[in-house]
Amino acid sequence: MPPKFDPNEIVVVYMRAIGGEVGATAALAPKIGPLGLAPKKVGEDIAKATGDWKGLKVTVKLTIQNRQAKIDVVPSAASLIIKALKEPPRDRKKVKNVKHSGNLTFDDILDIARTMRPRSMARKLEGVVKEILGTCQSVGCTVEGSNPHDVIDKINNGDVNVPEK
Repeated sequence: MPPKFDPNEIVVVYMRAIGGEVGATAALAPKIGPLGLAPKKVGEDIAKATGDWKGLKVTVKLTIQNRQAKIDVVPSAASLIIKALKEPPRDRKKVKNVKHSGNLTFDDILDIARTMRPRSMARKLEGVVKEILGTCQSVGCTVEGSNPHDVIDKINNGDVNVPEK
């Protein structure tokens, strides 16, 4: 049976993938099989595109047009923070419940906030920085040697200045 869509139409599919690994083709097949793409080939392309994010879960955006898949990595705040910690890649099958106890500088937080700015609902960069600091707290890392929530309190009090852009 032929597919029920126009092949020139652009279809966007978002999915979570583990960086640098070929995901289960069984998870890919129901999403992209009806669009006329081979799940195995797309899985290998995703693994190639997410090589920088080895061992981390990242969101992948598949833009499908003319039976060609274009792959973009859309990292979450948590994966950007873990990548900024520069931890060695871990074996997901052997190592479980990792505590990310590293330390980040405030400049790292600003870089991550600028990356996440277009996808945030905050009006100012200050709000995005607070979102990233909240994610740092849930990841378990420190910011310049102190608890991320203490840095949020300092921003609220005006002790720490966040630039406009």
